[in-house]
Amino acid sequence: MGHPALTMGPMTAEVRHRLAVTAAYFTAFVALGLFAASLGPTLPGLAENTRSALGQISYLFTARAFGYLLGSFFGGQLYDRLPGHRVMVLALAAMALVLLGMPLIPLLPLLVAVILLGGIAEGVLDVGGNTLLVWLHRDRVGPFMNGLHFAFGLGAFLAPIVIAQAMLFSGGIRGAYWALALLMAPPLFWLWPLQSPLPLATRGERSERSDGRRVVVRPLLVAVIALFCFLYVGAEVSFGGWIYTYATTQMLATATTAAYLTSLFWGALTLGRLLAIPIALRLRPRTILFADLIGCLTGVAAILLWPRSPALLWGAAFLIGFAMASVFPTMLAFAARRMTTTGAVTAWFLVGGSSGAMLTPWVIGQLFQSVGPRVVMLAIGLDLVLALVVLVALVARWGGPHSERDERNEQPEAATPR
Repeated sequence: MGHPALTMGPMTAEVRHRLAVTAAYFTAFVALGLFAASLGPTLPGLAENTRSALGQISYLFTARAFGYLLGSFFGGQLYDRLPGHRVMVLALAAMALVLLGMPLIPLLPLLVAVILLGGIAEGVLDVGGNTLLVWLHRDRVGPFMNGLHFAFGLGAFLAPIVIAQAMLFSGGIRGAYWALALLMAPPLFWLWPLQSPLPLATRGERSERSDGRRVVVRPLLVAVIALFCFLYVGAEVSFGGWIYTYATTQMLATATTAAYLTSLFWGALTLGRLLAIPIALRLRPRTILFADLIGCLTGVAAILLWPRSPALLWGAAFLIGFAMASVFPTMLAFAARRMTTTGAVTAWFLVGGSSGAMLTPWVIGQLFQSVGPRVVMLAIGLDLVLALVVLVALVARWGGPHSERDERNEQPEAATPR
């Protein structure tokens, strides 16, 4: 299969194949979003099943994030050696099996082990969709990549709604998890017969850029951006994972409406990603990042100042989700203007983000019962304040027009998960 990008003209067999493969990736990322957003609304039910306190059940966040980190790192090697669609299908099958088994497990250590495997499959699928889409569309991957991330957000938005309806119908989390497992099947069967795209280059060719441009990597800049990703992703995962429990324990929502509240957050995130596409064409990355973080902090501050207002909680959840939508991809754009974002560089960004996703929700779980539900917003707010400080340092050190002019043509070779 060749690699020229999609062009206008007659609908050739190759164009139809590319569209079919792209649509299959989008469907797979809807399933990925369903899986990623499933834990928060079902956390109390899983705690009840395993007879665990919230401080103990929060280890599920850590296990899944650590599994995601492992899957992200080692999944890339699988795609280098095996047909990519086969790897993605195996990841989807593993996620379905994890979803089927989670509500049946009465022991917390076993549940932690299973969610670890689910996190590995999640990371493998996430890396695969991003990587194979680049291999499929090459230099014209931009709009397709935005569509892929929008598909993830759509799945994350739908997950709490599916869970709420399934729980109403079945009376527990078992039906909810089994409904989500069933939704893993369409992309699995869609991808299996499709031919996998070929790698952009052989392994020996990847040390040099095919366009002959200079490879610029700045270790200190990589480290600071990885720290930013640690702080930001920790805040995003914590809000999405703990807002359900926060709302119910604060008596601001019932179990059903709290699931819808979680869905509102992911829906705002999805809408924000869609609107960020034209915004990114008009504003510089640092401008978008400052606006995003200020919007997030405004929402968290409102919840902390008026903790007993359900209406304000809903409005703040929408604002926070909308503001968070473009932070991670925009930071990648910021990095791409100042250095070459190679695979090794991207890996460090993922390490930072995954570490934040492991640590911050776990810390919240350890403090939830002793400090109270307020610790959720305090921890998220602290993460966002520190992320803003790191962003100021980034702009002060590497945000000048000289550095941006020097590296404005250096583009990332591959996209990464959110």
